[in-house]
Amino acid sequence: MVPIISVVGKSNVGKTTLMVKLIKELKSRGYRVATVKHDTHGFDIDHPGKDTWKHAEAGADIVIISSPQKFALIEKVEQEKSLDEIAARIEGVDLIITEGYKRGNKPKIEVHRAAVSGELLCRPEELLAVATDEPLDIRVPCFDLNDAPGLVNLLEEKVLGT
Repeated sequence: MVPIISVVGKSNVGKTTLMVKLIKELKSRGYRVATVKHDTHGFDIDHPGKDTWKHAEAGADIVIISSPQKFALIEKVEQEKSLDEIAARIEGVDLIITEGYKRGNKPKIEVHRAAVSGELLCRPEELLAVATDEPLDIRVPCFDLNDAPGLVNLLEEKVLGT
């Protein structure tokens, strides 16, 4: 199975910003990367009036849109899929990075900002690292929020096995 790590943190600490930096650094090193965004509130990528929306409204359980550059699958589900169920459908990548799944069982990089976060969400044993803007006295490697190269070095050592 493809290795999975989760980028977690409270709202507005910079999870997406860190993910973008990690993806760019991983890509610059030749890795293929998949991402999964966990949205506990639900989401909509099928905009009313578009063809795929009309297909779903007519009752299709799975709607796929495909072009020479992209492929997307939208599937109605009875209950939320687990991260492992989602990951089982992902092929051809070296690493899956999730944004969210803070209560999941995958290794985590927690994003922490002094002005926003207060205490960490995760216990040290759940964490691979912390990306932070302040020194923390914990038994987990801490990196500056902008140190994507350092974090990717850690991923190569601990997760990717290179």
